[in-house]
Amino acid sequence: MSMSVTAKDIFSKGFNSVQDTDTLSRCLESFKKGMPPVLAVLDEKGKYVGMITRRSILRSRLDPTVAKVRPLMQVAPQVGVDVSVSELARLMIGSGMRQLPLFDKGKLLGFVTDENVIHGAASDGWGKTDVEKVMTRAPHTLESNRSVGAVLGLMREYGISHVPIMEGGKLVGMVSIEDILESIYWPQRRQTLGDIVGEKIETLGVAVKGIMASPVITVDPKMSLRDAEQRMHDHDIACLAVVSNERLVGIVTKLDFLEPISQLEAAAQRKLTLQFGTKGVEINADQQAFMMNEFDSFSHRFQEAFQLGTLFVYMKSHGDNDVRDTPLVHCRLQFRTVRGTFYSASEGWGVEPTFRVALVRLERRLLRSKELLAYNPKYAKDYLRKIGLPSEEE
Repeated sequence: MSMSVTAKDIFSKGFNSVQDTDTLSRCLESFKKGMPPVLAVLDEKGKYVGMITRRSILRSRLDPTVAKVRPLMQVAPQVGVDVSVSELARLMIGSGMRQLPLFDKGKLLGFVTDENVIHGAASDGWGKTDVEKVMTRAPHTLESNRSVGAVLGLMREYGISHVPIMEGGKLVGMVSIEDILESIYWPQRRQTLGDIVGEKIETLGVAVKGIMASPVITVDPKMSLRDAEQRMHDHDIACLAVVSNERLVGIVTKLDFLEPISQLEAAAQRKLTLQFGTKGVEINADQQAFMMNEFDSFSHRFQEAFQLGTLFVYMKSHGDNDVRDTPLVHCRLQFRTVRGTFYSASEGWGVEPTFRVALVRLERRLLRSKELLAYNPKYAKDYLRKIGLPSEEE
């Protein structure tokens, strides 16, 4: 792919701003149709100090008529006009922020959004790639009679934000975290004037079919990413269901687009790379060194078989659940390679042990995969036997 597309070619030029002392209600009024879902936050002197997104307001439990902007303000990595789409995607994944402020000579020009990056990459040669090359295969699903609480539990366990809803083996709907927030949390917040902290929300027991989006916008696995991105944009959605012969075979989200885009510059080097994305988890130098050492060992074992790929590590903490100052951490791994995409997840106390468990689970899936067995069956079987695990044939 040509790396000619840069931030200056794709950024959203129009943007609105709010003061850091404004209320969240004032913010919600400032999100206009056709504008990016992010506002520049200015201090009393009119200087840019951060940004606030529509998503962060929706996900907060604060009363928008009282709460101020500053507690929800985010400080995102600032980018220059010549930053490539690949680097922009990498920064978005690493920071966990889907909007980045674009500066030139100290002046804020606008924001680069995930949609800008996806559109820019899809408009170039990479856009001819088939959807099946980036989609999440065999996504987690739930039946339509399951509760909203069950969907939330699934989202938390696997760190996902979209769940396809099935009925009699057929796809009938799609539920996102935003659907739950807008259908369950926001109405209840309005009824209780924002005071829902610690409240038992009985509506989590309602059937998910009551809030799901239906019919589902679908694409064929052979559709180009360019056309899929256009369909996502036309319907103003963040997830497409991938259907073949009336059967759900995958989903493709904005993150599924961003991950391979972030790999484009590294593709020429033909190596395995590591990329982190965190939320509410502080990773110190020792913990980072531990994970890098674990990854180096992982790369040594799988470099020859997979040649090119990136291990995406997503970590987030679960609230204030601490034991002796050790956080409860959810770790999700996504290993995108030229031979396919592989996943694993774990939850536990502390960064290092949780990462190690997730990595061990990923290795087991790789060693049992048909992709590795087809490439080097003897290596996979010998290694499984060495660590005391049976191969599929044993």
